[in-house]
Amino acid sequence: MFRPMLRSRQQISEQECIDILKNEPRGVLSVLGDEGYPYGVPINQYYCEADGKLYFHGGKRGHRIDAVKRCDKASFCVYDRGFRREGEWALNIRSVIVFGRIEIIEDPAKIEEICRLLSYKFTNDEAYIAHEIRKSGPGTLLLALTPEHMTGRLVNEA
Repeated sequence: MFRPMLRSRQQISEQECIDILKNEPRGVLSVLGDEGYPYGVPINQYYCEADGKLYFHGGKRGHRIDAVKRCDKASFCVYDRGFRREGEWALNIRSVIVFGRIEIIEDPAKIEEICRLLSYKFTNDEAYIAHEIRKSGPGTLLLALTPEHMTGRLVNEA
């Protein structure tokens, strides 16, 4: 059902893909938007090793939520900051694309847990995290993407 990578020499391991998903702060979540148009939105993610799912938080209304309610298929793309090999000008970038099914999670305890874990990607300030969860938690919805297929690759921009 999912296509194999054409340039398999560029493929990175599943563990490298997971490391990118865990460590990079944001990517682009794409869903099937209005009238069949793709809708991609930059978003922060949390990769949970315990269940292998990607979690995203946001408001309870809007284009993204309407799209998810219509169709549960989604993709998520993230890439790292890249690196240059000594003496080369070209940037080497590792990217990951995840295809899967997305669901809405409305359990307040799960929302708080994941939002707290996601916050640690950006700060360890417990007082700030507690304040933000208390202030924004009631208006927050959680999305969980269950991966069905994941590929990653290393590309040299040259």
